[in-house]
Amino acid sequence: MTGTHTVHIASLGCARNDVDSEELAARLELGGFRLVDDADDAETVVVNTCGFIEQAKQDSINTLLEAAELKDAGHVRSVVAVGCMAERYGAQLADELPEADAVLGFDDYADIADRLRGILDGERHISHVPRDRRQLLPLTPSARPGAAGGVAVPGHAPLPDGLAPATGPRTLRRRLGGGPSASLKIASGCDRRCAFCAIPSFRGSYLSRPVEELEAEARWLVEQGVRELFLVSENTSSYGKDLGSDHRLETLLPRLARVDGLDWIRVSYLQPAEIRPGMLEAMLATDKVVPYFDLSFQHASRSVLRAMRRFGDAGSFLDLIGRIRAEAPDAGIRSNVIAGFPGETEEDVQILRCFIIEAQLDVMGVFGYSDEEGTEGVGLRGHLSDDEIEDRRASLSDLALEVCEARAADRVGDDIVVLVESVDDGVVGRAMHQGPETDGVVTLDHDAAVGDLVTARVVDSIGIDLKAEAT
Repeated sequence: MTGTHTVHIASLGCARNDVDSEELAARLELGGFRLVDDADDAETVVVNTCGFIEQAKQDSINTLLEAAELKDAGHVRSVVAVGCMAERYGAQLADELPEADAVLGFDDYADIADRLRGILDGERHISHVPRDRRQLLPLTPSARPGAAGGVAVPGHAPLPDGLAPATGPRTLRRRLGGGPSASLKIASGCDRRCAFCAIPSFRGSYLSRPVEELEAEARWLVEQGVRELFLVSENTSSYGKDLGSDHRLETLLPRLARVDGLDWIRVSYLQPAEIRPGMLEAMLATDKVVPYFDLSFQHASRSVLRAMRRFGDAGSFLDLIGRIRAEAPDAGIRSNVIAGFPGETEEDVQILRCFIIEAQLDVMGVFGYSDEEGTEGVGLRGHLSDDEIEDRRASLSDLALEVCEARAADRVGDDIVVLVESVDDGVVGRAMHQGPETDGVVTLDHDAAVGDLVTARVVDSIGIDLKAEAT
């Protein structure tokens, strides 16, 4: 359906948010809106905000203010905030940011087209008062699937009645970008209670998507030209715990691998404490699953991890890395860590420093701790000054970058397979060990088309990026 109203969606934050934006895009098209790539050409700009950390929230606010400037110039009629930050703060954000015409929560997604039409017609939207969305689903995971029908969970909605095709996938999604790689959201929410993270309170409890639904969406994505699926969720290693013992990540992966036309499957965001031997075996042995491990370590000191309400230590993490590399020496391994968590001592920093050196990861992000409203970390003793946190973050980040660049240099001479993503300014793609957008790229001296898989040999490294020659 093509309508007279135009809308532009600006998607911020993680790959999970990007999938939510594509659900909103599908809902808006079905509701009579025409999507445009440029905000200048839109009557309404929808900003899918991120509410994870302070910098992400500031980026979301800046994007909303930039869209409001277009409205002041007469190019845009309304600016609307959706997404995690909008859900998390609701009426408070609406009060503090009057430049936005409306702040919509997840409960508004099903009627997003009607909401936007009403705003364009001058209706005043009353923003929601935030609530802990963990309370909307049963505490016990096994009781959730039957109770989730009346709860709005982005990424878990079938096509509206009367709009489902007689055959084929019931996919409520409209791709906003091209390219041979696409995210597939396999679950939403999180049951963990990490002391630094507010995500479960506004994303809700863990809810897996049924295997059949994921297979159907995977087939649809392949029909759209996708060759790599990037499996995303708040905690991918928990997949299936609410679907019964026959549904786990290690059973999902072979099902997806049978999708014709799909070449690569990449798994993101694994909790080290949840990695079972069978899961590790499935990731290493299943056809089409690339040897790539996105492991959420967060720190290496046992005492800091316990204060974070997490498990493990440097020894157990190094053991896991060793087991992966024993089976797949060229595997890509990435992680993030937090510097300056309340109570972190110089000894803890040294433990983390040694771990970074010994782990030899391909990519390591280092973030400085910041208080997030509603989290346990806010009330912990031993808060460090902002200057001390930044000093620790910067020092560890410099070390991590040095290690990761050395890891890339060690790949010179290796044979790799590259998925071509761009040919506009030279042939650029990614190898199996590189995740989308964050893990570096490979530049090829070879004529190729987007979506091609090219066998090549690494001849040089620049930072964490590689240069390769086709073989």
